[in-house]
Amino acid sequence: MDTCVFCEIVAGRAPAYRVMEDEHAVAFLDRAPAAAGHTLIVPRNHARDVWELPEDACAEVARLVHRVSALLRVALAPDGLSVTHATGEAAGQDVFHFHAHVVPRWRGDGVRLMWETRRASSQELQEVLERVTAAR
Repeated sequence: MDTCVFCEIVAGRAPAYRVMEDEHAVAFLDRAPAAAGHTLIVPRNHARDVWELPEDACAEVARLVHRVSALLRVALAPDGLSVTHATGEAAGQDVFHFHAHVVPRWRGDGVRLMWETRRASSQELQEVLERVTAAR
């Protein structure tokens, strides 16, 4: 495996603007923020993406997402907050160490959603549900 920049940050070998951390995860400011306060939360143990991340580690990251979100609300007083994650290049993942984005949002900030939507038909939804149910 090539050197993972997030593993380097977790280990303290690469610089980062750490916002918060605990024994399971580290939160630091994104160097290319979508908005002021854009924070990344990563598990201390390397996992490439959500498919490799153990369930308990996912829960620990989610706990730190919750704590960071509360901190950003007090510190920056945003109008809202976006929490996102991408697994795989097709979804836009560009650092292959699981991470969640916590992005403070303000009305009119120009930050766009990652996708455009359209209403699905009942038939489309039923077909997807059947495939998901069969995979359980």
